Amino acid sequence: MNLKWSYWVYKKAVAPAVCEKIKSLLNKTKKSLGTVGGKSHKKKELFEFRKSHVAFRSDPFLYRTIHPFINDANKQAGWNFQWDTSEQCQLTKYSKGQYYNWHMDAWPDPYSKGAYKGKIRKLSSVLVLNNADEYEGGELEFSFEQGHDKVKVESPKFMESAGSLVVFPSFVWHRVKHVTKGTRFSLTNWHLGKPYV
Repeated sequence: MNLKWSYWVYKKAVAPAVCEKIKSLLNKTKKSLGTVGGKSHKKKELFEFRKSHVAFRSDPFLYRTIHPFINDANKQAGWNFQWDTSEQCQLTKYSKGQYYNWHMDAWPDPYSKGAYKGKIRKLSSVLVLNNADEYEGGELEFSFEQGHDKVKVESPKFMESAGSLVVFPSFVWHRVKHVTKGTRFSLTNWHLGKPYV
């Protein structure tokens, strides 16, 4: 699928106080190692792809905070994807040495059971919860094919500020580079709809 815009960024979209409130949820929620593809793996196998700690929340204020930006980006970027629900929000903590290698959030088949049965991930969002002067590394990068054997890698501008948010189609490849100092906090969410026709 050719896209004019592969991601849409909002600089300092969410107030610092709200970012702090979201970060505080990490202290109130049981954290676990992030998985890949919704499955548990042996640590050695998992760490080839991802190393971070996550917690999941579905507090209504999280969706009230994020959803207006999802709707706006979907329109402004010209994607106009049909979507009607969001998964639980993932709070992610990347400490020194942690990362998430190249991946996409979309899966090949719709969910087969539960509340999301018959739906697919269409849009993803990442909200940065702390400023880049609190950590080093940890850049969010996107990868795009630019023709035969050519790949372009981009890191969105303005994502160094707490409260900045990026929205992108869930089939876009992306990664979080190794954090080399400090701790990076983010809130990730996936927005679902009917399969493409």
